[in-house]
This record gives sequence, C-alpha cells and structure tokens, in this order.
Amino acid sequence: MGRLGEWLQKRAVYHSFFWLVYAFLMLLLNENHEQWWFSISNVLIHTFFVAALVYYNFYYLIPQYLSQKRFLLYTFWLAFSTLIITPLELIILFWNLAGRPTAQANLVDNQASHYLVLLLVVSFSSVLRIIKYWFVQEQAQRDLERRNLQSELSFLKSQINPHFLFNTLNSLYALTLKKSEQAPEVVLRLSEMMRYMLYECNEKYVSLQQELQYIKNYLALEQVRYGQKARIEFDYLIDEVEPYKVAPLMFITFLENSFKHGLSHRIEAGFVTVYLQVEAGVLEFHVDNSKADKQDEAYYQGGIGLKNVRRRLELLYPSKYQLDLEEDEQTYSVHLSLDLRA
Repeated sequence: MGRLGEWLQKRAVYHSFFWLVYAFLMLLLNENHEQWWFSISNVLIHTFFVAALVYYNFYYLIPQYLSQKRFLLYTFWLAFSTLIITPLELIILFWNLAGRPTAQANLVDNQASHYLVLLLVVSFSSVLRIIKYWFVQEQAQRDLERRNLQSELSFLKSQINPHFLFNTLNSLYALTLKKSEQAPEVVLRLSEMMRYMLYECNEKYVSLQQELQYIKNYLALEQVRYGQKARIEFDYLIDEVEPYKVAPLMFITFLENSFKHGLSHRIEAGFVTVYLQVEAGVLEFHVDNSKADKQDEAYYQGGIGLKNVRRRLELLYPSKYQLDLEEDEQTYSVHLSLDLRA
C-alpha cells in the first residue's frame, strides 16, 4: 500500500472513531433509556445527517467560499444547507417514531431546536477546520524558514576562502621537494581540517573543542607557510566543565583576513595573535595582526568574507553577539563576543 493509501486508511480510522464518540455522547443525552435499540436508531439517523452536513461543509463550502474569503456567501450557504438538511432529518426521525404520537408531536414542536443543533455542530466543525489549517500553515511556514535558513547557512559556509587550501598544497609541495620532516605533519593537519569541514561542519553547532582544534591546525599550517616572516600566537582559556557548542567555522574568516590582507602584503616580518576565552557562557574572541605595508581596501572595507560572517551571526546568534573591528597605525583588531548560553 502506498503513502496515499496509508493516509486514507488512517484518516478513515480517525473519522470513524470521532463519529462513534459523537454518537455515544448523543446516546447518553437521550432521554429514552427504556428501549436502547430505539434510542440507538434515532442517534444513528441524527449522526448520519450531521456527518453529511459536516463533510459537505469540509469539502465544498469551506474550499469554495471560506478559503476564498467570501465570508458572507459562506455564512449564507452554511445556514441554507442546514435549513435543507434539517427537514430531511426530521422526516426520517418522524417515520422512525411511528406508533409514538407523543414523541412525534415533540419532534414537530422542536424543529427550531434541531436546526440550531445542526447549525451549531457544523459551525463548530468549521472552527476546528480553521484551527487545523492554521496549525498546518504555521508548521509549513516554519519548515520553509528552517530550510531557507539551512540553505543560506550552507551557502555562507561554502564562501570560506579556498585560497588557503591551494596555498597549503603549494607549501606541502615545496616541503616534499626539500624532503622536509615537516611534510608528514602538514599532511596530517590538513587531513584533520578537511575531515572537519566535510563531515563535522554539516551540523548547526559543533563542540567548541572541535573548533579549537581546527583553529590550531590552521595556524600551524600558516606558520609553516610563512616561517620566520610571521610571529603567530594562540592562547585560550576555557571552562572545560561545560560542553559548550558553537557554530562551525565561525572564526576562520577573521584568521584568513589577518593573513591574506595583513601578512601577505608585508615585506618585513609581521604578527598575528589570537586569544579565545569562555567565561560564564560568554565567548570572547580576539585577533590582532600587523597592518600591511601596502593598504588593502578589501581588508578595511570588510570584503565579502566579513559580510558573510555578519550574516551568519545575525541568523545564528540574534541579539547574542557583538562584533567590533578596530585599527590604529600598526594593528588591525577584531573582537567578537558570543553568548553561548541556551
């Protein structure tokens, strides 16, 4: 059986259960407790006409009028349909009450009550339908927003600068030509970074320890690349009791910029210092680097990398982050504060 068949089967079971409960409640409210089989027949007749009216409302009146916001026409046709169904129900009940003139007389006298009961039940079903529709729409909207958010985050993560990989491979090539002992370490660190980016970063949040290891590997490879030209320092202080999580690859853009737009344009030696601290659930991330000998406008104006980081922060940490970019004559500084508390 396909999905449609399973859905129809479940729907039939739910609706059958509802009408059985409705009929049982009507039976309890019935005043004639002497002949249960007689009361059951009347309740079944009533339930049949109520169900017919409800499904007519569900599958014709609501889609045709209410969903189209034609409220006056919907109200008119709902009241008119109930007015048509009520006499039909009363005729069948009157025939079923043959031989009971008192009950028949009461039925005739209470025609208006029957009409109001039918109208009340079908109106209540409309309210339930509207509530269900609202919940379905809200869920669909949330799912759409979630998918859009995931797509946008995936796109933003994909914008991470690929130049680092090419530069690292070039450095590795140079080391292998020299038969340097650093070559195996470079391969190992690059392998760990690629594994992290390909597999671990698919999650919305990763452990802070994983992100720290990624930063360590990145800085170690950049140290191999720049050698004595760069003084690279990384210090961190974290309360390891709490299993903090952070969005993956959130800090890499700042590090890439410090090398790409800072050290890459320096003739003499430069520096990059990184400090990360987590205290009471608040993460403080600092990057200071020497300014380039040749001014790089993309660096000072932010570039697409920083724009992507800001967008990710807005999506993942709304009202829970602060990003400050500062510069003086010799240094460019980045300070990012993140509230990691749930």
